[in-house]
Amino acid sequence: MARGPKKHLKRLIAPKHWMLDKMGGAWAPRPSTGPHKLRECLPVIVILRNRLKYALNRREVVQICMEKLVQIDGKIRTDPNFPAGLMDVVTLGPHNAAASNNSVDRFRLMYDVKGRFVLHKIDADEAKFKLCKIVKQDFTGKGISYVVTHDGRTIR
Repeated sequence: MARGPKKHLKRLIAPKHWMLDKMGGAWAPRPSTGPHKLRECLPVIVILRNRLKYALNRREVVQICMEKLVQIDGKIRTDPNFPAGLMDVVTLGPHNAAASNNSVDRFRLMYDVKGRFVLHKIDADEAKFKLCKIVKQDFTGKGISYVVTHDGRTIR
C-alpha cells in the first residue's frame, strides 16, 4: 500500500484544460502544493514549454527557472511545477528590469469561453493589480475581521 501523497501524474489523467497531447509520453508534470488546487491550475513547465514554446523540454524549463526569470504575482518562482491559477500574473524576464522595459513579457492567466486557460498579454500597469475572489470572511479571537481569497491569501 502506498504511503503519503501521490508524487506522479499520468498524462491521460491530467486535466483536459492543460491541452497536453496524448502521445507525448506516459507522464505529465504534477503541480506542487501551493495556492491553487491541482485541477484549477497550470504548472509553470506547461506554460513555458507547451503554451508559450519558450523551451523545448523540461531541462530547458528548469534552466529558465533557476536563472530566476519567472515571476508569478511578483514573486520569483524557481520551482518548474509551481501552480499558477486564475488571474495570476506571469512575468518572464529579468526581475531587476525597469517597469517599462520591452524585454519583459507579462501575461494574465484567464479562462476562455470553453473553460481552458489562456495567457492574455498585458502591460506593466495592468500587471500591478490582481482580482481575487473572497471565499471566507471571519473574525479572529479578538474580534478583528479578516478575509481569505481564492488563492490562499489572508487579508485583515
